[in-house]
Amino acid sequence: MTETLSIDRAAIAAARARFFAPIGQRPVIMGIVNVTPDSFSDGGLFASKETALAQARKLAADGADIVDVGAESTRPGHAPVPPEEEWARLEPLLAALVREAGVPVSIDTYKAVTARRALSVGVAVVNDVWGLQRDPDMAPVIAEAGAGVVVMHNREAADPEIDIVSDMLRFFERSLDLARRAGVAEAHIALDPGIGFGKSRQQNYDALRATPRLLSLGFPLLIGVSRKSIFKGLPDGLIEGRIVGTLAANLIAAGEGAQIFRVHDVTEHRAAFHVFSALRAAPAKG
Repeated sequence: MTETLSIDRAAIAAARARFFAPIGQRPVIMGIVNVTPDSFSDGGLFASKETALAQARKLAADGADIVDVGAESTRPGHAPVPPEEEWARLEPLLAALVREAGVPVSIDTYKAVTARRALSVGVAVVNDVWGLQRDPDMAPVIAEAGAGVVVMHNREAADPEIDIVSDMLRFFERSLDLARRAGVAEAHIALDPGIGFGKSRQQNYDALRATPRLLSLGFPLLIGVSRKSIFKGLPDGLIEGRIVGTLAANLIAAGEGAQIFRVHDVTEHRAAFHVFSALRAAPAKG
């Protein structure tokens, strides 16, 4: 039986608009809060209400435009989390986080029941790592609430032999058709190539290089490469080395037109994007 939940569409619309409004004017930063015991970078660090709220407030103070909260790790080899367990991790903190973060909040989930519950407490954007294709109720839930959505490309497993860009384009065609059929407004949609999801290392690089091709679909593009293993060994395999790779990849993607960046390290990205924007705005001489 579907839960009866009250959703404040006006509040969601206002928060959603705060997230989408700067897109195209400057790089938009999505800060990450994982309330999980097993996420690859920060698993267990923000599992309590107090630490999660403190991290969300810090990300907002550091310059995040939106805070993305997830309660199920999607790292390679992760164990799926049942919806009730996922919500048990989220319920104690999500309403308070929406009230106190100071910026809009998105929910990182591919389960419609979790999304509906999160939207009922004021979350404005659903970040679906299965691009509306894993749960048939997801697109209708998002449409009903008037929420924003990040549609991410994913695969069950990597196949190094396929043309990953063609695969992404076919995937997004299916996802966008689902969104349209459900009534999700196109202005509320962003796409994500899904770096690190069902791709070989070379395919991850190919997906990043495909930024202009993906932008031709007409939607903002979110890049989520923060601290991922595709940067392992650059330069030394430590988290600090992965930050260097993350910054480099995000700046290249920004130069190609990507607009939204999902990151752990907001301060560093705000500074890097400030320099990036200043250099692009500086008049050429000579």
